[in-house]
Amino acid sequence: MSKEALVDQIVANTGLSKKDATAAISQVTQAVTDLMVKGQDISLIGFGKFSVKDVPARTGRNPSTGAEIQIAARKQVKFTPGKGLKDAVN
Repeated sequence: MSKEALVDQIVANTGLSKKDATAAISQVTQAVTDLMVKGQDISLIGFGKFSVKDVPARTGRNPSTGAEIQIAARKQVKFTPGKGLKDAVN
């Protein structure tokens, strides 16, 4: 589903204007991004939890040459679905 389709779904379900629904989605995604950049977890009870996981540096191999390469440490975004979402999908 695209952002545009999500906006249309919210407009249909709430009666908000398209402009207000677009602004609300933009604010939610910006707030989630800002909190995750700071390393904070976001828990939405019944929906799920967004968290940031540190992945350490490691040594890997270039598949075409077989040469060892160093893979840098990074942060990974993780989503764990909540019980309500799991139950709704299943």
